[in-house]
Amino acid sequence: MKKVKEFYFSKARRVTPQETLAFKKAIERTLHVKRPARGRPPKGAAKYRDVHIRIHPVALAWAHAQAKHRGIGYQTFINEVLLRRAHTSSVSHK
Repeated sequence: MKKVKEFYFSKARRVTPQETLAFKKAIERTLHVKRPARGRPPKGAAKYRDVHIRIHPVALAWAHAQAKHRGIGYQTFINEVLLRRAHTSSVSHK
């Protein structure tokens, strides 16, 4: 069979929404996993509060370095450190 080097998009057709839904269900059935929802979560479901704080440049540089070493964002790293400290603090005061 001759190999086609170029695809002629003029002969292609659009996939219908029903076909897309059928494809998604087939993937879920085949892989036995629920596909995650796409897009931004609803505003009411936010579990974080937006705050602005001032951090010493040395502390910020340390957080950046540690986060890069772990392969996560520096804000995520700072949040994890604070949560760990809050958890150990609340356990010791009970």
